[in-house]
Amino acid sequence: MKTAELQIGCQTFTWEMLGTKWTGGPDDLVRAIAAGGYSGIEITDTMIGDYAGRPDAFARTLSDAGLSLVSFAFGSSSGFTLPEQLTADLEAARRWVDFAAHFPGALVSMGSATVVSPGARADKFSAAADCYNRASEIGRAASVTVAVHPSSHHNTLLFTREDYDALFALLDPQVGWVPDTGHILRGGQVMGDTLAAFRDRIRYVHLKDVDARGDWAMLGAGVCDVRAVIDVVRSAPLFNGWIVVEEESDKAGEDPAAAVRVNRETLRALGH
Repeated sequence: MKTAELQIGCQTFTWEMLGTKWTGGPDDLVRAIAAGGYSGIEITDTMIGDYAGRPDAFARTLSDAGLSLVSFAFGSSSGFTLPEQLTADLEAARRWVDFAAHFPGALVSMGSATVVSPGARADKFSAAADCYNRASEIGRAASVTVAVHPSSHHNTLLFTREDYDALFALLDPQVGWVPDTGHILRGGQVMGDTLAAFRDRIRYVHLKDVDARGDWAMLGAGVCDVRAVIDVVRSAPLFNGWIVVEEESDKAGEDPAAAVRVNRETLRALGH
C-alpha cells in the first residue's frame, strides 16, 4: 500500500488563543512559522487580517517565506447548528472557498458544530450536517475540498465517539474530516479506533498533545502516540500528506513562536 509523503504545517490558533494579548498581524505569523521550520500554514478567518480580500498578495507572501497554504479555517457564531443562520454560514463558506481556490491543493476547514441554543441535540446534528453538506457542494464546484474539524472546546457538539458517529452518518461522502488528536483524546476516545472508523474521510491532520487529565501539553510531553497516529493516517486513501501542528498549552501562551519551534524539533527527532 502506497503511503503519503509527509509535510509539516502549523496552525495559527496558537497565537489566536492569546486574544487581545496578541497584537501582531498575518505577516508576523508567516515569519514565525517559517522560522520555526514548517513548510505550510493553516490560517483562520480571525487571523487573516487585510489579506482577506487579497488572496494573490497572501500567495506572494507565503511564496516569499517558502510556505504553502494547507487550509483556510473558519467558524461561526451559529455553531453551524442554527438553521436561521444557514444562509449566512454558506455565504461565508463561499467567500473562503473562493479565497482558498487561489492556492492549489488548499482546503477549507469548518469549525466544530457547537451548541449555542436550547433544543434537541438530534436537531442540531441535522442542522450541522445540512450546513457542512451544502458547504461541501460549494467547495466541489470550485475544486476545493471542505472538511470538518471537531473540537473539545466549550459546548462542542462533537466530543465523544458517539457524537462523531451521529454527525458522520449524516454527512455526504465527499465531506472531509480533519482529525485533531488533542480533541479526540479529550473526548475520551480510543485514537486508533476513531481514526480507523472514519479513515476514508481523513484529508489532513491536526497534531497536538494532552496529558492524562486532558490538559494541553507540548507535543511529545503528553499521552498522544505520535508515531502511531502518523502510521494510521498515512495509509488513509484521501490523506494529502499534511500534518498540521497546533499548540494550546500554557507554554504556547507564554511564547507561541518558541513553542511551535520546539514542536517542530520534536517531530524531527521522530524522523519527520
